[in-house]
Amino acid sequence: MKQILQDLSSGETLIVDSPAPMLSSSSLKIASKVSLISAGTERMLVEFAQSSYIDKARKQPERVKMVLDKVATDGLVTTYDAVKSKLGQPIPLGYSNVGVVEGISPGLSGFQVGDRVVSNGAHADIVTVKNNLCARIPDNVDDDSAVFTVVGSIGLQGVRLANPTLGESFVVVGAGLIGLLVIQLLKANGCRVLAIDFDDNKLELAAQFGAEICNPVTGGDALSQAASLSRDRGVDGVIITASSKSNEPMKQAAQMCRKHGRIILVGVVGLELDRSDFYEKEIIFQVSCSYGPGRYDASYEDDGNDYPIGYVRWTEQRNFEAFLDLLSTGVVDVKPLISSRFEFTDASAAYKELSSNTSGLGILLDYSSATRGRLSRSITLDRQEHFDGDSPTIGFIGAGNYASRILIPAFKAAGGRLHTLVTANGVNSVIHGKKGGFLKASTDAAEMLAECEVNTVVIATQHNTHSKYVIDSLNANKHVWVEKPLAIDRDSLALIESSYFDAHSKDTGIAGPQLMVGFNRRFAPQVQKMHDLLSSVKSPKTLIITVNAGFIPEDHWTQDPFVGGGRIIGECCHFIDLMRFLVGQKIVSVSGRSMVAGSSRTIMTDRSSITLGFEDGSFGTILYLANGASNFPKERIEVFSGGKVLQLDNFRKLKGYGWKGFKKLNLWSQDKGQQACPAEFIKGIRDGIPCIPADEIFEVARVTIEANDILLDQ
Repeated sequence: MKQILQDLSSGETLIVDSPAPMLSSSSLKIASKVSLISAGTERMLVEFAQSSYIDKARKQPERVKMVLDKVATDGLVTTYDAVKSKLGQPIPLGYSNVGVVEGISPGLSGFQVGDRVVSNGAHADIVTVKNNLCARIPDNVDDDSAVFTVVGSIGLQGVRLANPTLGESFVVVGAGLIGLLVIQLLKANGCRVLAIDFDDNKLELAAQFGAEICNPVTGGDALSQAASLSRDRGVDGVIITASSKSNEPMKQAAQMCRKHGRIILVGVVGLELDRSDFYEKEIIFQVSCSYGPGRYDASYEDDGNDYPIGYVRWTEQRNFEAFLDLLSTGVVDVKPLISSRFEFTDASAAYKELSSNTSGLGILLDYSSATRGRLSRSITLDRQEHFDGDSPTIGFIGAGNYASRILIPAFKAAGGRLHTLVTANGVNSVIHGKKGGFLKASTDAAEMLAECEVNTVVIATQHNTHSKYVIDSLNANKHVWVEKPLAIDRDSLALIESSYFDAHSKDTGIAGPQLMVGFNRRFAPQVQKMHDLLSSVKSPKTLIITVNAGFIPEDHWTQDPFVGGGRIIGECCHFIDLMRFLVGQKIVSVSGRSMVAGSSRTIMTDRSSITLGFEDGSFGTILYLANGASNFPKERIEVFSGGKVLQLDNFRKLKGYGWKGFKKLNLWSQDKGQQACPAEFIKGIRDGIPCIPADEIFEVARVTIEANDILLDQ
């Protein structure tokens, strides 16, 4: 399949070949027929990508502060690498797609293969889209009209929030694509409408749709015309669909409104508001969120859980359906909004027009039969190479930010032979597969596991998928390196242990596959120094590990107990393993306490204390805290033993107190062992000696799950 991507670093708009995406749960696989370039959103993304680094920083000042905070805690080199990597990841363009359903997730109802549907799919000849972001197209609505549905739903949601009634007067600021659709929707509600824009061509269309028009550049007086429209009473509402950094649209909107008027922001404008403009009239101001209720709600969009219609009448999907009905009955006409059309394979010309013609509205991309039906889930990349079965030859599953920025380069540097990169959508497998030097890009993990040349699998996917991929890999007799955690519940852990011991019980004359979890901190150079120093101390040890973890919203996937497992299982396992490594003894007891907040007695496990007891009498406490300052060091490790102290701050500064011959070991940049960890794993495969014993890996996993249960049960 082919897909359009925007490179945020170089500014180039690309068409890439990639494997067809995996059909995940609650999804449809759609062969595209036509897609709509969003003149506003996509022009903004292209212009941002083509701007200099300084201009990018100016456009996102909140990001600059985050970067400066990261420099203060992690160092300049680490921060630079992270920012460069982020900008180096191309993003898919497009969110208005029409196509034919070619595949449906098992058990999904409401759609059939062969249905013609709209979706928020990207510009690609094959897309997979969650079911709540699709809608069937009425037979009398052609593809060219239907493709405006998703963009139209953005305008429709803004109109719903404005709640117009028959006879009211409204001003629409910005007669672009969404603005012109909003004008038609307001007219359909029996409203009088004034359209304001600086482009006479767009205003001509607004007039065709029944609006009065005003161009301030050519002498139009927006306030005077709004007063005339409202019979000097003030307009009932203003819907802003323009894109501007200026605060003037908001100020004028308030001045135009009557007392208790409504202002709905659909576009993007300056929001330095004058309180008196709003206070005296008690104006209602609301920002409209994209297509409507359900947007950015993972339960609705990703999991396919609909909102009950009795409580939420208009969701994203129902807004799609409503707009299609308006097209079907002729209430809304989008044909005048089609400015130009291009073949999908000539997308570069389409984006040149987007950048050069600011009067353009609806630019359509046509997908001919020659570009559809590309359903292969694996493709060969640029490099051809014979793989020696005796070397660690790696299949990667997952290419998110951490995997692409840290893990892939680390495994390559360690001498791993990179064979196949598997991702769910296929695009990342191509982007990072080419960059990393993989032989193949794929969306089919089972095919990769069946590949005889692959003898090692690296798993870097969402936490709830780890156990399945680990078990499948062990059953295929592959060495396994899995990013933490190993498992998020006891049942999954038990299945992994069973698969591991089954793989090692086979009388094949060959050592069974190795299993490794990405506990990189134990391989950090300063931690290795601490371990060497502590090995000479025979008395029990006391450890304090303080983790300034930072705030993550409750609705983030890592906080979901069924997806990420929560932050204790997903992240704190690092520090349980680190403590286990430094002490060098089995963990024999676990206790803990979490912060309990409010009258609801909400347990906040990311504000917790976990204390571990060890077989030799040592004990340690992990303070895992999400309520600290972002510019405070993220991780501090302190060890007290035999009249001596070791203190490590943020994997940059190690100090020793009371140690003969050792006072400090400081690094220019942070090193958490992220390079050394894969290197030790590769070395362990070659030497036939695991770098972390399997029983220790399973022990840490069991203790982590037990600690999480204790915190939740308090």
